[in-house]
Amino acid sequence: MDKNMTHEELLVQVSQDYYYSNLAVSELSRKYNLSRYLVTKYLEEALQSGIVTIHVNSPVARNFQLETEFKKLFDIPHIAILKGDGSSDANANNIVAYSAKRIQLLIAESHVVGLTWGSTVHSIIDHFNSELVDGLVFTQFVGENMKYNSRTGSTRMVEHAASRFDANYHVLPAPLYVVNQTVHDLLPQEPALQQTMTLASRMDLLFCGIGTIASIDSIPTWNNTKADLFPGVDPSQIAGMLFGRPYDIQGNFLIPERDTVMGISLDKVLATPRRFGAIKSKFKTHAALGALRGKLLTDLVIDEGIAQRILTANKDLNED
Repeated sequence: MDKNMTHEELLVQVSQDYYYSNLAVSELSRKYNLSRYLVTKYLEEALQSGIVTIHVNSPVARNFQLETEFKKLFDIPHIAILKGDGSSDANANNIVAYSAKRIQLLIAESHVVGLTWGSTVHSIIDHFNSELVDGLVFTQFVGENMKYNSRTGSTRMVEHAASRFDANYHVLPAPLYVVNQTVHDLLPQEPALQQTMTLASRMDLLFCGIGTIASIDSIPTWNNTKADLFPGVDPSQIAGMLFGRPYDIQGNFLIPERDTVMGISLDKVLATPRRFGAIKSKFKTHAALGALRGKLLTDLVIDEGIAQRILTANKDLNED
């Protein structure tokens, strides 16, 4: 055993040899000059510390009858409704894992891939298998959400995704919202932003989570200036948030006369051929319904529990 190796590095090396190279405990004992007891102890420690994680991939069943109903009702081209009740961690993990597989297939056929932020997007990226795709670039298409101390911030997200494919990535070094109209209009002309803005306008694919106004409330900078970010917008009318912009239950974006989002225009975002969303929370029923009614996404992954809530909410609104 290398005496200069740290304890954490030793745990990594032992784990890689055990799980990847299929070395027996006795072989590891000889290789690292450790007792079998210590080898077993280190393998357990690697699991407990998170150095090693184990995923059991069981087949995910889909409800094709519900999918057909959704396609007819909302005219969405691609939807996957997984069996589940919209509440358990296992169902949420299935949504993430299934979304990752579907998105990875789409990425293999893409050149420019845009993504937003959030725990759902981060979890999806974590489930990607490492793969080399020639000419692939990941990009931001709207500015930074100001979660600089979070691994789910905008800039870190594109870097994280690119690392799974050994791909290039472009960031947009600007805040998500710029209230000053002059600055908002002139900032995209700066050389630091021009390349990313041009690239983002050519996206083949984007993937995102679907947010609510709570995502704005959770960031002090934006929460304290909501009236300036969305002037004239009635917060009670906001069903969800996509691409940094609020929309109502009918899927109409609640954009004031001047869009404060820094990034490519909404028209360009909606011109992206594949716009993939995933929802794993039953508390985003109205956000999902608005996105479906407005045809804001081309692809959506949910489970049966969420789907049934969407149908109930849609029926109730139609009866009002």
